[in-house]
Amino acid sequence: MLPQTLGIVGLGAVGGSVAWDATQSGVPRVVGYSRSTRDAVAAVKAGAVTGLMRDAAAVVEAADLVVFATPPADTLELLETLGPAMRERGVFGTDVTSIKVQVMRVAEAQALQEVFAGSHPLLGTHETGFTAARPSQLRGSVVYVTPLAGGSDAGREIEDFWSRAVGAHPVTIDADRHDAMVAWTGQLPHVVAATLAGALAKHGPAGVTHGRTALEATRAASSSPEAWAEILIANRRQVLEALRHFGGEVDALREALDEDNLAKVRRSLEAGAGWRRRFDE
Repeated sequence: MLPQTLGIVGLGAVGGSVAWDATQSGVPRVVGYSRSTRDAVAAVKAGAVTGLMRDAAAVVEAADLVVFATPPADTLELLETLGPAMRERGVFGTDVTSIKVQVMRVAEAQALQEVFAGSHPLLGTHETGFTAARPSQLRGSVVYVTPLAGGSDAGREIEDFWSRAVGAHPVTIDADRHDAMVAWTGQLPHVVAATLAGALAKHGPAGVTHGRTALEATRAASSSPEAWAEILIANRRQVLEALRHFGGEVDALREALDEDNLAKVRRSLEAGAGWRRRFDE
């Protein structure tokens, strides 16, 4: 759907970008709320939103469709407190968190099958706040959509919103499958980057200039530790499984080096190189 009034709760990198895209796509009214006064004021000055609301409840009251662009814990709380109003008014809603199972459980408990479907836009930025928002930043990107059981109509409305108002490519996926997938493709890589950066900080040689490889490999480590801690705890079972397999690969390479076994080291490196080169072709 292309709403007459779109509500955005949270005007950071994702929420601000969604608001900007919707405004540029012709949504007549885009209202927002943010706990950050700086983000709220910046969104108005940039023209990403047409107006600000006093709180999240006022956004739900005013909108035809609401996007909760908030951290996981805040999103769960908002669904619990505002779910009844969404259901009673028939306000469609979605979120943008990278974990879906917990979100969908709360939405199901609130009986939001007819109005809510989860979302996860693949924005790919480690920056936060409205200063990281960009017009058309999400255009052409993939957005995973996770409807509830019996919520196919709501799922289609949310998919249509991402397509028409944002210019993204919605892909429907089951919440369990989504969380298992992103544990490998998003959360494990972040953990690797963060722990590598931590090892360099604690044990790396002092007084050296870090080369491009180290800086590129640890770029994601500069993302918000608070937000990422929430994400990893929320999806801990899947992340632990991914870490177990990753640890096995590290142990195998460590063993090959300990044995001074050139062939084993080469095989370990070749497995990764072969997989990665497919994306460069």
